[in-house]
Amino acid sequence: MTWMLNSDRPIYAQIIEKIQTDIVSGIYHAGDKLPSVRELAAQASVNPNTMQKALSELERDGLLYSQRTSGRFITEDREMIQNMKQELAKEQISLFLEKMNNLGFKKEETFQFIQQVLGEEKK
Repeated sequence: MTWMLNSDRPIYAQIIEKIQTDIVSGIYHAGDKLPSVRELAAQASVNPNTMQKALSELERDGLLYSQRTSGRFITEDREMIQNMKQELAKEQISLFLEKMNNLGFKKEETFQFIQQVLGEEKK
């Protein structure tokens, strides 16, 4: 699992996004146990306090839950995970459309260009 963290935004926010992505993409499944804070911090090469802050935020959002002696687990609410997946996809699409607009493409041109590229991939 690669952690691509950079200094342009708060590290804990990037950790939250990474774990969310890992959950919606199926790397972690509903009900899975997460590695410990120390293990995750070592994998990400961050301070355990930073990792703890990110995990606490995910817990507040309901994506994770704690069991006192067993650790943290991914929510078993598959609908919540699916909704998050759709929300993250919408954000990516909006960013993409904004970048295409900045390049001078109108929405219709962008859609045509996408269809053209997809057509090329089928060949």
